[in-house]
Amino acid sequence: MTNTTGVVTAVPGADGKPEVSIDYQVNVWDRYNWDPGKATPIGPTTVTDADMARLHTTGLAREFDMRGSSSVQQHDLGSGGAWPGPADPGRDGTRTDIGRNGDAR
Repeated sequence: MTNTTGVVTAVPGADGKPEVSIDYQVNVWDRYNWDPGKATPIGPTTVTDADMARLHTTGLAREFDMRGSSSVQQHDLGSGGAWPGPADPGRDGTRTDIGRNGDAR
């Protein structure tokens, strides 16, 4: 689970156009528990929740909560309203994490 919260601020600029800025934060959380019927492909292997539950009952694994929040990010959009480009100009924006949607894009 994820959410993003933020505040957009617009104030009159010297030229009459609004000066726009945004402050936002990203939050993530998940409960890692071993539900029957679920599985995750990892490379050429598929790990089932039944496998993980077996590790849990033998004391080699346990369920856990994961959560985190980014620091507050601030961007000044100025009067043009354009969002800044990517921080890493060498990345073309394609997805290479195979685990998502079952394929690499």
